[in-house]
Amino acid sequence: MNPTPSPSSEVKFEIGHVLFIDIVGYSKLLINEQSERLETLKKIVRGTEQVRLAEAEGKLLRLPTGDGGALVFRTSPEAPVLCALEISKELKNHPELHVRMGIHSGPVNEVSDLNEQANIAGAGINLAQRVMDCGDAGHILLSKHVADDLEHYPRWRAYLHELGECEIKHGTRIGVVNFYADHVGNAQLPKKFQALKNRRAGVRWAAITTAFLALAAIVGGITMFSRTRAPSTLASGKSIAVLPFYNQNHDPNADYLCDGIPESIINSLSELPKLKVMSRNSVFHYKGKEMDAQAVARELKVQTVLSGRVRQRDDGLSISVELIDGQDDSQIWGQQYNRKLADVFAVQEEIAKEISDKLSLKLNGAERQQLAKRPTENLKAFQYYMQGRSYVHRGARDDMLTAVRYCEDAIREDSNYALAYAGLADAYAYLGARGYIAPIEGRRKAEEAARKAISLDENLAEAHAALGQVYIYFTPSNFVLGDQELRRAIELSPSFAFAHLFLGLSLVRQGRFDDGLAEFLKARELDPLASDIARGVAIPYYLKRDYPRALELLRQSKDLGPPFSHTWEIGAYIQNGKADEALARLDEAKRNRKDDPILIYSTGIAFAAQNNRAEALQVIKQLEAMSGTELAQAQYIARIYAALNEKEMALTWLERGLATGAIGFFYKDDPMWDSIRSDPRFGSLMQKAFPKNQ
Repeated sequence: MNPTPSPSSEVKFEIGHVLFIDIVGYSKLLINEQSERLETLKKIVRGTEQVRLAEAEGKLLRLPTGDGGALVFRTSPEAPVLCALEISKELKNHPELHVRMGIHSGPVNEVSDLNEQANIAGAGINLAQRVMDCGDAGHILLSKHVADDLEHYPRWRAYLHELGECEIKHGTRIGVVNFYADHVGNAQLPKKFQALKNRRAGVRWAAITTAFLALAAIVGGITMFSRTRAPSTLASGKSIAVLPFYNQNHDPNADYLCDGIPESIINSLSELPKLKVMSRNSVFHYKGKEMDAQAVARELKVQTVLSGRVRQRDDGLSISVELIDGQDDSQIWGQQYNRKLADVFAVQEEIAKEISDKLSLKLNGAERQQLAKRPTENLKAFQYYMQGRSYVHRGARDDMLTAVRYCEDAIREDSNYALAYAGLADAYAYLGARGYIAPIEGRRKAEEAARKAISLDENLAEAHAALGQVYIYFTPSNFVLGDQELRRAIELSPSFAFAHLFLGLSLVRQGRFDDGLAEFLKARELDPLASDIARGVAIPYYLKRDYPRALELLRQSKDLGPPFSHTWEIGAYIQNGKADEALARLDEAKRNRKDDPILIYSTGIAFAAQNNRAEALQVIKQLEAMSGTELAQAQYIARIYAALNEKEMALTWLERGLATGAIGFFYKDDPMWDSIRSDPRFGSLMQKAFPKNQ
């Protein structure tokens, strides 16, 4: 007969609501980084309201672990969830801290370990950790038991997304629910569930294939079948996304390396016709974000993903890279480079070559030479150029002017830096075409820089694209030469998304809407997250008078970059009767783009559409003052007069603009010109703007 346990020796359990937290990738960090990240996480946790309240009431237990810890709330099932919400929001300010969390309610008890130190044990702790282990960085996962409790609270229902069962220790399975909303948690399917999904799909397809083969054998008398394994995704069409590298220094002064190295690799790989390479704009959308390779591959529709980390110490440089198969998250190749800072160009070259080898691209001699080509050997020039590029991609007027200064600094450091001249040409073309500087000045300076770039490197795709812009951006236009330069750029760099965009712009300005749309779609496939490209797809629909589709595409691109960056965008709103919506969006845009002539012009068009004549005329006065003697905004003024049905003034300002020698981004088929289209003078001006045989 067993003795009855005494009350003092009996293990006492109570229900605890457990939040288990750990830092993903903790073991891969350097020792000092581990300490820094852990201390930051501790401060975030201690600063949450839920922790402070529970501690004040004496209803919180802590269990520290090497890479995180557990919090046991003895208050309500909502406490760990509310705490996780607070932590998740604060982690947005710490992109270097990759954390996952798991929540479960179950029995816990306080015990002493072998060192007589207080500890916590029980199924509540164990299962919370197992739930957390089912997730990746950014995930807040709940046991199904906790989710069922929260289901009774209406405010939580929108956050609960059931994943199914996850296998944990000793083959046990537990129901798991992903907890996320727009700005909290991680909506991506955890890798463990993705793998389970893939296995199940494989089993289903195996069963279908077996049944199909059996049927085929019966019908066709098949006696043999191939046992050859189906080729992997890497053996068929090859594609890659090169992500911005992680800045382990957390020093903005090192960003030029973290951005510049992957961008240089992108440029090199883009010249290989056998490889589809995602453009810079789309991959840099992930800068500073915690994304797993499979999620990136799925979103960008590529098969491989390259990620990397950079650490600079004085003149020493440490670069680690990893090439991942986006289908199963397996590593194809990884390498650590410890070099001098001056060797960064050699490392870029080695990485590009390794990628081509690991993807079995079988390069010819010319393609190998292209991979080995270094645009500059001057590290300072490279730094200036990369800083300039970072401003180019922001797209605002002041950013472009800053980009010009950086490109000029790069050229002063290395007068043979063809890529810097091409970047300078891009910036001047952008400024002139939008009336940020006089169009004739932008055209002249862009052409000078582009021609200099070609003289330094005839095989530089960016140089030919820059010269092509000069011919097709400005009116009078030379489409023959422009298209020739742009097709040469695409020939040199098949994955050059913006060369396809520029060619599309040229074709739609020639009235070849379907051909232009085809180029825009090619550009979008290569760079789906670039604002100008996403908006560009709407242009052919607008010019073909399919206004609902044009506005739909514009709205789809609203989160990718600044709105109203082109003259035609306001027209899509006006033709759909959305002047009020346009004005609201314009007011919002003006907060970040002060005195932007395109925004001012677009506001005038919206006023004209509302029959608010006095306000529209006031906008014209504002643009006249901005235009100065160079008449930089002549086209904008003409367009507002046309919208007001002031035909004489519209034609006068259009004629004055053409007389300066250049107008940027002129679309002869724009519905905005319909009020003066039938006037013979408009036809005469169009002959000057679009000379035949050019």
